[in-house]
Amino acid sequence: MSSPATATAALLQATQAEAVEAIQNDVLLSSSLWVNIALAGFSALLFVYMGRNVTDPRAKFIFAATLMIPLVSISSYTGLLSGLTVGFIEMPAGHALAGEEVMSQWGRYLTWALSTPMILLALGLLAKVDTPSLFTVIVADIGMCITGLAAALVTSSYALRWAFYLISCAFFIVVLYAILVEWPKSAAAADTDEIFGTLRALTVVLWLGYPIIWALGVEGLALVQSVGLTSWGYSALDIGAKYVFAFLLLRWVAANEGVVSESGVTAGSEAGGAAPVDD
Repeated sequence: MSSPATATAALLQATQAEAVEAIQNDVLLSSSLWVNIALAGFSALLFVYMGRNVTDPRAKFIFAATLMIPLVSISSYTGLLSGLTVGFIEMPAGHALAGEEVMSQWGRYLTWALSTPMILLALGLLAKVDTPSLFTVIVADIGMCITGLAAALVTSSYALRWAFYLISCAFFIVVLYAILVEWPKSAAAADTDEIFGTLRALTVVLWLGYPIIWALGVEGLALVQSVGLTSWGYSALDIGAKYVFAFLLLRWVAANEGVVSESGVTAGSEAGGAAPVDD
């Protein structure tokens, strides 16, 4: 007679095996994952090369934060391909697919909870925002990702899925307000407003796509019931919001290291009485 632990392990293995088989049998789904693994690996190597001559501590900090983006992504997409962070959940009553099991790529939410704070950290360092503002926005961002995960995994109530979705959107509004209203002032003072404006536009437009895909896909209204198509939607957004964003940022930082250094707020400058950034 098998122990409970053995039975649980067997169940997890069976679930992973089913997930891997489903991924392999769906060309759209599998290609959306493999393409990102390849791009994440290439991006990580490229970013290391781009930062080979960077010496300023603050510029190196931006490079380190940005490098984490493809490193987290390659780990995440490998987890999805292996079936480790993929599951099958039964949709609750009221959902368009009520009673049916659908694939949930819940590992994506963990990835976003780790990678999007690095995006915001890099943007904040570039714009010379004050530490409390940076902390608040990063915490709101993590809250957005975790409540998004809850919205995707709740099976007890269709209403609760949307309740968590709305909570996640509320956190998102906090992030958008900072990026669109508060941080541009800091970027202007730091003389990085031109590149910040480009990265801000790219980030806002692409990040808005994630809740839209959730609402239209199998997790929300199920107007699009193809998991592969939904996965490609997320993957395409990831390509722009992560790798393109990171490349544009790091290319500018490498070419303007002096500006980054002169406009940076370090622990030493704060202690020495640097002028605070307007709220």
